[in-house]
Amino acid sequence: MMTSFGQGSRGNPRSRGRTWSRTGPDRATLAVVGVVCAVAGFFALGIVLGPAAILCGWLAMGRSWAGSHPVPAVVAVALGAVDTLLALVGLVGATTPGYGMF
Repeated sequence: MMTSFGQGSRGNPRSRGRTWSRTGPDRATLAVVGVVCAVAGFFALGIVLGPAAILCGWLAMGRSWAGSHPVPAVVAVALGAVDTLLALVGLVGATTPGYGMF
């Protein structure tokens, strides 16, 4: 008697589809990606990586501001907002006539 791969009744109980079904990356991974984007945005491409960090952090929080959230997701949103704000201030300073903002 042959059994098919992954279709038996003794499958891994923590496999996808057994306990929950999800189609994208999990929330912890999104939070870590958001923090990495926010930190990297302080050094290069802050205008792009800041909003990416905010988006990843917001998705890691479950698209909601209410309730308890993991710390990395909140850190990603906060650092992404600071990163975006600093990038915008730098761009405004660079476009004004004179010696710039800093």
